[in-house]
Amino acid sequence: MALKATIFKAELHVSDMDRQHYGSYPLTLARHPSETDQRLMVRLLAFAMYASDALRFGRGLSTEDEADLFEQDPTGLIERWIDVGTPDPRDIRKACGQSKQVVVLTYGRTVDVWWRQHGEALSGQRNLAVLRLPAETGEALGALAARNMSLQCVIQDGIIWFTAGEVTVQVEPEWLLRHDG
Repeated sequence: MALKATIFKAELHVSDMDRQHYGSYPLTLARHPSETDQRLMVRLLAFAMYASDALRFGRGLSTEDEADLFEQDPTGLIERWIDVGTPDPRDIRKACGQSKQVVVLTYGRTVDVWWRQHGEALSGQRNLAVLRLPAETGEALGALAARNMSLQCVIQDGIIWFTAGEVTVQVEPEWLLRHDG
């Protein structure tokens, strides 16, 4: 018998002073049985970082060749492809060929090894941006996960404050690769 996804509801309020973007987003996220709370919350953070009315979550871990989040233009072309974690470099290069901009938001304890192995080859992709979250930040975000969440996200000068209730996690992503595509 296959395990079913766990559904999470989030009311996300974004105040992004860097982009002058402000919005509230009622979101429903499905957490795949093999997905951790940490990965779920990093996906939610990625949504907050690039929030727009056109940004959507992909179908999840069990769906190959699809972004964790994506933004399409009115014609259906992919403007922004966002993956979290340490995706296969072949998938990243393929995504770079299919979309205007690709963003990879890495987290966890294996990022340094992944980047040493693949960073040089990926740096040739002119529409790719790669950011790293410190391992402790990813863990702190994972601790915020709840089936029903009300979250505040404030972004200013590249620093993100992600708040759930009385707990705030300060997120300072490090740019490993920055191409604007």
